[in-house]
Amino acid sequence: MKDNSGQKKFKGERLKQTSLAVKEPIELMSFLGIHFNGKSRSALKSLLSHKQVCVNGKPETKFNYLLQVGDSVTLNTGKVAYELKSSRVKIVFEDDYLVVIEKSEGLLAVATDERKEETTAFSILQNYLKKKDPRNRLFVVHRIDRETSGLIMYAKSKDVQLALQDNWHENVTERVYLAVVEGVPEKEDDTIVSYLHESKAFKIHSSYSNEDGKEAITHYRVVRKNENYAMLKVELETGRKNQIRVHMQEIGHPIIGDKKYGAGISPIGRIGLHARVLAFKHPVTHEVMRFETPIPRKFNALFVAKKE
Repeated sequence: MKDNSGQKKFKGERLKQTSLAVKEPIELMSFLGIHFNGKSRSALKSLLSHKQVCVNGKPETKFNYLLQVGDSVTLNTGKVAYELKSSRVKIVFEDDYLVVIEKSEGLLAVATDERKEETTAFSILQNYLKKKDPRNRLFVVHRIDRETSGLIMYAKSKDVQLALQDNWHENVTERVYLAVVEGVPEKEDDTIVSYLHESKAFKIHSSYSNEDGKEAITHYRVVRKNENYAMLKVELETGRKNQIRVHMQEIGHPIIGDKKYGAGISPIGRIGLHARVLAFKHPVTHEVMRFETPIPRKFNALFVAKKE
């Protein structure tokens, strides 16, 4: 559905937010008081306490938060948002069109045919949205492996889902993973290119023939290392199933804990793979958004020198 300007409209969606750019350093409460002088100080404090004020896409509750030139302040004057209370899913960003979350390892992103009744990141998020409004819906945009922790994005309408998926490589500007592997790769940085295909046993195999597989391109760089392990910054040019895990096995350095693809017992009790950065062009506002999560503590612990 398009308007006369040629831009696509998203049926049933209306942004209930006001966004303003910061032009000089100023405390958040003072900024709100200047630009929303129709609201009392107590009303503004209530909006802050209910996380209805965002700075650069993230909720901010401190009235004396110091804004900098170029910051973006968004005021949501809609209904007070419900909080998602889950130890396995954390909402990183949410607006009327999409949700970005960080999920824990061991949690499926979405149900599979084999595990239809299992709790997933999708079901947790869907239940949260339904509590806010029974009419709310949720749509899968992309996935990360069950064993992988980190960032995933979901859409709130079919139109937004398709807008993201149909132009995925143009919309997504950055996807960065952290992988902790067994041993240290000979090359400090490299690009791995092969063709991946899935067996009847649901295991992904790599080959250099394009006869029965899809091209997969993985870039990596060593960022930390010791005599036993290396932490790699991994960027995907393609997004195939199990791509990083298969490519790490292929170069002889499987991801720690990834028994499916050649690793031994994990020293941290999980697979060493984390989706750390997700950046994309918003399909409606056209703003480039970038989200980054901390390095998991267990990853860092492997590279801390032990005291004798």
